[in-house]
Amino acid sequence: MHPAAIIWDDALASYRFNAEHPLNPRRLELTLGLIRALDLLDGRDRRVEPPRDVTAAELEAVHDVAFIDTVKRASTGSAAGASLQAFGLGSADVPVVPGMHEAAARVCGATLRAAEIVMDGGVKRAFSIAGGLHHARRAEAAGFCIYNDLAVAIRWLQQQHNARVMCVDIDAHHGDGTQAIFYDDPDVLTVSIHESGAFLYPGTGFIDELGEGDGYGYSVNVPLDPHTDDASFLNAVRVLVPKLAEAFQPDVIVLQAGCDAHVLDPLTHLRCTTNLYADATQVVCDVADRWCDGRIIATGGGGYAVHQVVPRAWTLVWATLCGIDPGDAVPDAWLADAERDAGMSLPRTLRDAPDAFERTSLSMEADATNRQTVDAVRRQCLSLVTGWGLGF
Repeated sequence: MHPAAIIWDDALASYRFNAEHPLNPRRLELTLGLIRALDLLDGRDRRVEPPRDVTAAELEAVHDVAFIDTVKRASTGSAAGASLQAFGLGSADVPVVPGMHEAAARVCGATLRAAEIVMDGGVKRAFSIAGGLHHARRAEAAGFCIYNDLAVAIRWLQQQHNARVMCVDIDAHHGDGTQAIFYDDPDVLTVSIHESGAFLYPGTGFIDELGEGDGYGYSVNVPLDPHTDDASFLNAVRVLVPKLAEAFQPDVIVLQAGCDAHVLDPLTHLRCTTNLYADATQVVCDVADRWCDGRIIATGGGGYAVHQVVPRAWTLVWATLCGIDPGDAVPDAWLADAERDAGMSLPRTLRDAPDAFERTSLSMEADATNRQTVDAVRRQCLSLVTGWGLGF
């Protein structure tokens, strides 16, 4: 069992665009409620920590000053349309809403707090469930993301601890913003396993996106076919993540644990179950225990089946980070409240049953294609990591 903390304050639920927007903070509140209902917080070894404020210098270490200023002005309604569009603001994905700067900065502060308490030894693992906003770039909001809290925390880890950081991203969408920010940096290894950009936003994340300059070889992408299921997705994690960590020798792992690869997610085309999130997180935990003294800074990310999937998936992530068995039964009291909120029946177990969703011929075809992709990435890494001084 590892000491661990969830970073949370009710104010984090203010990161919301409008009632119709897919990124609904209700999923965060439901997750905390389920974790509490299962008695997975004891206030000591498994506790809640509030976020801290992010400083201007910490934001500016990742984001362009003009971009930050425009977000601030958009928050008060004083930014013009042309300037908004130039920075990716005012779109259907990132609408302009009052207080958007403060809400996005608060998320960055949560993930920074996670980084702080892991690196000062207060806990081995910290979970910033409101974080994982991996599409935001240096001077552009995108894909529901205003500021990139992952990148802000990674830069802080570099500046304050001279850390080599391995960022493992299992969101169904490619972690394009994080990759772009560190594309020329050999001290940050980004590994994104996602649905292929040929079929899904943001249309990037192909295996030939390897980095540039000194960072060439430090961006690894595994684009998966639609209809990918647990076994195929997990094979990519198991084949690549441990060997990449062995070659890279990270000081800390950042895990983006978006849960939108689930078969019930309305925005993607993969066919995974909640089992994936426990099993993939376990691989990352094993790697962290071996190479970086157990240190993991985890975040949320995507996940748009607000009631059916996200609370169960992230409860499994949390339990796995802590190294505890949460059981499998969803508590009746939590379930009754969540069903009233959702207006539908919800699953009664944390892990989806093996036969909950039929395996289709398309999933079998995806598995064959994905194995070829994983092998191609493995061979590509074999040739690249020799320059890191270790085999693959």
